[in-house]
Amino acid sequence: MARLNEIVKAYDIRGKAPEQWDETAAAALGAAFISVTGQSRLVVARDMRETGVGLSAAFIRAAAEAGAEVIDAGLCSTDEIYFISGKYDVAGAMFTASHNPADYNGIKLCLPGAKPMSLDTGLADIRDAAQAILDGRPAPRVDVPGTVTSVDYLAEYADYLHQLVDLSAIRPLSVVVDAGNGMAGHTVPAVLGERIPAKIIPLYFELDGTFPNHEANPLEPSNLVDLQEEVRRTGADIGLAFDGDADRCFVVDERGEPVSPSAITALVAEAELAKHPGSKVIHNLITSRAVAEIITEAGGEPVRSRVGHSFIKADMADTGAVFGGEHSAHYYFRDFWFADTGMLAAMHVLAALGGTDRPLSELVARYDRYQASGEINSTVADQASVIDAVEEHYRDQPDVETDRMDGLTVSFSDGSWFNLRPSNTEPLLRLNAEATTSERMSQLRDEVLDHIRR
Repeated sequence: MARLNEIVKAYDIRGKAPEQWDETAAAALGAAFISVTGQSRLVVARDMRETGVGLSAAFIRAAAEAGAEVIDAGLCSTDEIYFISGKYDVAGAMFTASHNPADYNGIKLCLPGAKPMSLDTGLADIRDAAQAILDGRPAPRVDVPGTVTSVDYLAEYADYLHQLVDLSAIRPLSVVVDAGNGMAGHTVPAVLGERIPAKIIPLYFELDGTFPNHEANPLEPSNLVDLQEEVRRTGADIGLAFDGDADRCFVVDERGEPVSPSAITALVAEAELAKHPGSKVIHNLITSRAVAEIITEAGGEPVRSRVGHSFIKADMADTGAVFGGEHSAHYYFRDFWFADTGMLAAMHVLAALGGTDRPLSELVARYDRYQASGEINSTVADQASVIDAVEEHYRDQPDVETDRMDGLTVSFSDGSWFNLRPSNTEPLLRLNAEATTSERMSQLRDEVLDHIRR
């Protein structure tokens, strides 16, 4: 029997299927979602993973038996279900394990208006109610069950994105897209395809949840190699890589070099601020300091956030920010119900590139003002004591500022800084460092690592 406390995480449901959860568990979760939230309408979709067909069908059946009107949207990207939830003001359940390996599956749940759910906002209650059903309590049913209808929203989703970013007048571009056998293979032809003056060169567009070519996790450099080689081979203007459920997008330039998500955050922030002058823009605390500088220069107000989509989504809603960007390549838009969409971010990049004769490497060069270490993980048994020791070392030095918004951030008068924060799930400390020169960055990075690992 499934033990749901093993797979219900802080912000979603994710585990090995069927080892950790199966269709019986999915049905319990479907019934529990309706009984706990009281929602009468629900849209359900899935990505290309093989187990998603049976899991989503069981969830849909149980939700309908509990009285809900269920819309089966079939194959979708995660941001497409946010679109449906936002536009039609219905709750949503997306069956996906995002970038995780093939033997995983999960559910991302949202309330009407694409409002995210977490353990603190109903997910824990759903977990407990579903576990009670699995332990023998009868599932909630009504005398007259709800209905199930199938609707394809892909064309509406594409039309809405094109209302937000006009790509009709860009110069002809050559664009390599690596879908990683994930849902971008479904959405990119509809959104970009023949609707823009660009040649799309597809890599791994076949939907295949076994990921026969590489994992659909572009955060790992090894999963970008094929895209980089194809960009160089074809002489393309840009390369785009999506994760499994296509809510994140990574960019490589015409040389096949990765473009920092911080640079993409700054570029998109400028575009959104041009439409909404003076607005707030969220950036998490490990994005480059250049992001806050560029937001200010563009007339916006930068707002610093903790790392993690739950924090940035909450800050987006609390502040009414027009846009938010994370260094993990999640991009959030007020015009998209404060939800994240890699496709809309990609369209902004194509609009900027297609509006100039310069190559992408030159276009983004002005956003790369600092040298960054990238995220470096160290295995540490007692994370808190190590962070305390590092803070004690730097705290009383002249011209040094420290804060504890998320782990420990130490900032120096020469513009360099580092952040050290613990993993929530593993005995790891994550280090990010940045400086104006590569020499200073390397010196700072090695100095902090020496304190961590001694």
